Amino acid sequence: MAARADLAWPFFDDGHRAQAREFEDWARHSLPSLLEGADGDSDAVYACVRRLVRELGRAGLLRVCVPAAYGGLRENVDVRSLCLAREILGQAAGLADFALAMQGLGSAPVSLFGSAAQKQALLPGVASGTLIAAFALSEPDAGSDVAAIASTATRVGGSWQLDGVKTWISNAGLADRYVVFARSGEAPGTRGLSAFIVDADTPGLDASERIDVIAPHPLGTLRLDGCRVGADRLLGAPGQGFKIAMGTLDLFRSTVGAAALGLARCALAEATQRARSRRLFGRTLAEFQLTQMTLGEMALAIDASALMVYRAAWTRDVAGTRVTREASMAKLLATESAQQVIDAALQLHGGLGVVRGSTVERLYREIRALRIYEGASEVLKLIIGGQHLAAAAAGDNA
Repeated sequence: MAARADLAWPFFDDGHRAQAREFEDWARHSLPSLLEGADGDSDAVYACVRRLVRELGRAGLLRVCVPAAYGGLRENVDVRSLCLAREILGQAAGLADFALAMQGLGSAPVSLFGSAAQKQALLPGVASGTLIAAFALSEPDAGSDVAAIASTATRVGGSWQLDGVKTWISNAGLADRYVVFARSGEAPGTRGLSAFIVDADTPGLDASERIDVIAPHPLGTLRLDGCRVGADRLLGAPGQGFKIAMGTLDLFRSTVGAAALGLARCALAEATQRARSRRLFGRTLAEFQLTQMTLGEMALAIDASALMVYRAAWTRDVAGTRVTREASMAKLLATESAQQVIDAALQLHGGLGVVRGSTVERLYREIRALRIYEGASEVLKLIIGGQHLAAAAAGDNA
């Protein structure tokens, strides 16, 4: 990975630059030997992710996922650190990015809203890689529409009983602990949701059903049937589930854009190498103006995406404000741009680009899901438009 001039941008401090070097060194020297089974069958992929989490933890790289008081890198979870980590790992191997990202996403609700006891029980294990976390929000009929969650949380004496089905859950069947969202009924719609920490071995929780997708990673369905958890497993207060879910996505949405940025950087590097070495009609592809235009468009899309991603991350970290608009813009632009960059890289490779196992073929499969999870592109456009109209109305009333 070549040294990048963007690390000199004012979004970053010296700690971020040191962190980037640490991740790049690990990705270059340690990661390749850990990727056995990364594109294999389901069992091999699950084993690969478990190994990646363990080794990321041993290397101290999962410290970006939790606050310093619980073994983390900085006082609070730092979005710029997460974005740098996901970008660098995404550029090296999509499954390595996944392993780190799910540790962060699965533990962020606890970092942001958990009690001291809940944080102590989960976060040190996440940082060390000895405990795998997961975030269980989606359901068969509740993806983008969180208000449609049908899983229930019922008070039974001094505990809660969870019933329902969660699906499209990353790390399903692999995680040691899940943050599960269910309807506790304090009010209609989003105001009647709560969040719970559920151990994988809790009776009534079945995480055995796996889902195979085009870019393999641990993904599956959770079935909750009379699943009992203690009152101490409630995150925050009853009815705060929507706030917890949106606060977590507000923090992590920019990092999805960063992962897409890493995939796009890898695609541009592959395309550039191909253009400089492939000869056609007596000259290299790079000598054709059309190729130069294509590479220029790819480089432009990558720089624009980087600016949007790190603007959102900086705003969250430094200004400390909600970044629903900025994070939605960053995720939308970076993922859509990465899809275009990777498609262009594949086109420059010709027939080799669709050969199973080639780098650009892998990237083509890996990028697709990023345009869907943590806010589908169409939903993000609605969010951005709604934010714009709300700002306009506020200006009218000022």
